[in-house]
Amino acid sequence: MPSHNKQTMARNRFFIDHISEETALTGDEFRHAKNVLRLREGSEIFLLDGSGAEYSAIVTGVERERMLVHVLGKTESDREPRTEVCLLVGALKGDKTELVVQKAAELGVSHIGVFSSRYCAAYMNENKLERLSRVSREAAKQCMRSVAPDISYFETFEDALKSVNGYQNKLFACEFLAKSEGSLRGLSGTSALVVGSEGGFSEEEFALAKSLGFTGVSLGKRILRAETAAIALLSVVMYELGELQ
Repeated sequence: MPSHNKQTMARNRFFIDHISEETALTGDEFRHAKNVLRLREGSEIFLLDGSGAEYSAIVTGVERERMLVHVLGKTESDREPRTEVCLLVGALKGDKTELVVQKAAELGVSHIGVFSSRYCAAYMNENKLERLSRVSREAAKQCMRSVAPDISYFETFEDALKSVNGYQNKLFACEFLAKSEGSLRGLSGTSALVVGSEGGFSEEEFALAKSLGFTGVSLGKRILRAETAAIALLSVVMYELGELQ
């Protein structure tokens, strides 16, 4: 595929809830297409509905508040992960949670859960949650995924842990462990990862995770920033699952 076509595929990608042969871009996606990318009639674009499919399309008209689109064809994406991975991360201060969401989407997670815990100093609200969803969608488009990881918020740490009960592997990154309780080598199957906020976890929170079937994981002798820990652990897990090979 010519490089300019790859650039077009990475740039001109838009999420839309319902796709039919004749459809339209509205809202934020329309404004981005019109005002930032300056697309016009005849421009080639790709539509995504979160199903894993990609729809090639062409712009047929630009109106005041929408961009009319004609769908040309449908293909199944080959960039989605084969194995479902969920990342649970404590709410981080500033824009660090956005960084984690962005990199997790690029690395191939399917779900991201943000939680509050005992030593968590950040907070979440509806506006922040919607911002994280936008970051997820933009990251998915940039790395040419067809599905943006969904973002959930859990007000209690226990609710976050229980949300991944059905996963085959449940890994808990714990800064006060001398060594990991199990090896990540040869990991296979659905996997859930838990990484704390800047304040880390309490002994009681680790005990709760253990009682719910989580395995403690050490990330080495150095103390990592929370965002570094999340990205590092996720990278190792995705590699062992075969997603980065």
